[in-house]
Amino acid sequence: MKSFKFKQFEIQQSENVFRVGTDGVLLGVLADVENASNVLEIGTGTGLISLMLAQRNPEAVFLGLDINEEAVALTKANFENAPFQARLRNIHQDFKSFNTKESFDLIVSNPPYFEESVSDKDKIARQTVELNFKQLIGHAAELLSENGLLSVIIPSEAGEVFTSIAKENSLFLNRRVNITGIENSKVKRLVLEFSLQEKKLEESDFIIEKSPRQYSDQYLELTKEFHIFNRR
Repeated sequence: MKSFKFKQFEIQQSENVFRVGTDGVLLGVLADVENASNVLEIGTGTGLISLMLAQRNPEAVFLGLDINEEAVALTKANFENAPFQARLRNIHQDFKSFNTKESFDLIVSNPPYFEESVSDKDKIARQTVELNFKQLIGHAAELLSENGLLSVIIPSEAGEVFTSIAKENSLFLNRRVNITGIENSKVKRLVLEFSLQEKKLEESDFIIEKSPRQYSDQYLELTKEFHIFNRR
């Protein structure tokens, strides 16, 4: 399968591992990694999000987990080929049984969000067969450092449920980015960030395209250090 080239690294892809997509890119540019020194990614897929965050924060170290052996092998190859490979490592691990004495300043995930169905397409990556919101949030809350953040991208319709489960686990919503696919359309995705500290909610809007197949200035500006494309 064709690789995906970014300015500083390249992503090898596979038919059996969730490919590079807009959601991953958005979390890679929007997650607050500035003050993090120890980062955990849950469900690495190709390793895209960790690679983008490693480019944004040259001091942080990263650990990626995935339950899919093929995804682990793919992430490992992509990490090893990156210019910041010394700060990246990944393991074959079910997050539900992941035990460590480490705490993390940032935990990121583009989690499964569809209920289990008969479709086998990207089943582990897209459906909650191996990891649901309660399992993700509950264990993440245990692994966060005192000022750590849990940062996720999810469908807008799942936002209320996700936030409610987070509150049950003593995680407070600090930041919400409302993402629309095309200007003046409905909110499609949310980037949500939670911490153990209750703070005033920071809310913003993000538009991917100003018209069909024409990226917004906002998207072009935020991804300019990553994407290789012509401004239209």
